[in-house]
Amino acid sequence: MTNAIEHSCDTLIIGSGAAGLTLALQVAQFSKVLILSKAQINDGSTFYAQGGIAAVFDKKDSIESHVSDTLIAGANLCDKNVVEMTARNAKSSLEWLIECGADFDQELSSKGEQQYHLTQEGGHSHRRILHAADATGKEVQTTLQAQVLKHPNITIFERYNAVDLIIDSTQDEPVVIGTYVWNRTLERVETVYAQHVALATGGASKVYQYTSNPDIASGDGIAMAWRAGCSVANMEFNQFHPTSLFHPQSNNFLLSEALRGEGALLKRPDGTRFMDDFDKRGELAPRDVVARAIDYEMKRLGVDCLYLDISHKDDAFITSHFPNIYEHCLSLGIDITKEAMPVVPAAHYTCGGVKTNTDGATNVKQLYAIGEVAYTGLHGANRMASNSLLECLVFAKAAAEHIKSSFNQHHIHASLAPWDESKVIDSDEEVVIQHNWHELRLFMWDYVGIVRTNKRLARAKRRVELLQAEIDEYYTNFRVSNNLLELRNLVQVAQLIIDCAIERKESVGLHYNLDYPNAKAVSGPTVLTPSKK
Repeated sequence: MTNAIEHSCDTLIIGSGAAGLTLALQVAQFSKVLILSKAQINDGSTFYAQGGIAAVFDKKDSIESHVSDTLIAGANLCDKNVVEMTARNAKSSLEWLIECGADFDQELSSKGEQQYHLTQEGGHSHRRILHAADATGKEVQTTLQAQVLKHPNITIFERYNAVDLIIDSTQDEPVVIGTYVWNRTLERVETVYAQHVALATGGASKVYQYTSNPDIASGDGIAMAWRAGCSVANMEFNQFHPTSLFHPQSNNFLLSEALRGEGALLKRPDGTRFMDDFDKRGELAPRDVVARAIDYEMKRLGVDCLYLDISHKDDAFITSHFPNIYEHCLSLGIDITKEAMPVVPAAHYTCGGVKTNTDGATNVKQLYAIGEVAYTGLHGANRMASNSLLECLVFAKAAAEHIKSSFNQHHIHASLAPWDESKVIDSDEEVVIQHNWHELRLFMWDYVGIVRTNKRLARAKRRVELLQAEIDEYYTNFRVSNNLLELRNLVQVAQLIIDCAIERKESVGLHYNLDYPNAKAVSGPTVLTPSKK
């Protein structure tokens, strides 16, 4: 046994993006909160989000229109009640964020009054996207972070990986009572006791070879929840952002959908447009349509990339609306006011996840999942642009209200079993981790990517099962490390994605299977439930 290091709190939040920080601020009003951040507090996907947050602020717009657009983008596989709940609470959630200090772009109205500048993105029928230039995520993250850092009831542990949830199975139903965590700085496993635990760990796009996500997006929360007995849903719906910058010196850099909302055009290498050949909405079609069109044209032409061109717009308009994109591209020798940007699709967003209700609660008592880690029913078969940060805000508030309703101020902390590493040794074969890591991400890209077939999925299933056996054996025999923990979670998430993709016998939204080219009547969500051991 190691020397037991145990921490305790009322509410443990695993993840420090928009969902985690919003929940922390809400529940800190009545409980002691501990936030675990896998790296630095601002290293998650929120900080890098460019586009904005959808909400009805324009009098010409309506909540009904926001709902309708979301349902259409999700191929009518969304939960309509959840979509309506989210759209209804969008404006108040944004107003709360603005009260916290968020500074969104404004403009003068025709009457000379200040109003929020609203942009339009793919799938939206109106301008309803609040944004802070082209760095909305950074504004949201820094605003929430500033509030969290000064709150007396909130403690933050940076550079901590959650390893596994601790479940009390002696009750009538399983109850989460804490988490094993890996202290990356001191390289030891510690325990955290909590009355309530919330997963806000983001998505799993790192399971693919090419991704727009930061390195920490390794599906940790989904994998931990599955091992703890939670159901997952719709893992086959992985959104590929159509326009990731294609350049050898620029990894993971997105070219915001707002570019197309403001008139940017997609072009072949010869300068001709192609989106009108695929969808009457052209460049403003939903992401799944645009990503498949780009993928199709790249394969048809045998080219490495296509192009996104906004150079026909006024120079001042481009540099004022997209200052970060302009500066980043210019640093690579691309002047977007004069030339097109090379683009390729990249894995971007996990539309499925841990199955929750409208309170963010899972089927394990006192365990919540919010943000990209969760499947709420909002996104259906495809997430509409700028609904992701919105989901974080709306469901964090709903989860906080539910936690408050069951919070016990006089709760007695149970003792947790310390982590046992008496039968493991230090690894002398790190090459195994690296090899398995690359193999996993490559076959997921090739076999379970933008376009799939039954044969590819069968191959992927055989490969992932072999990998999982190897990794489980490795995990059993060697001490944990950051790379091992991430690989263990990624291979579990990969298996869930493959199993869900095999279950769905149709092409719909982000799941496009060449063996089912004609969309049938859309079925419900694909739900997987762990078998009881």
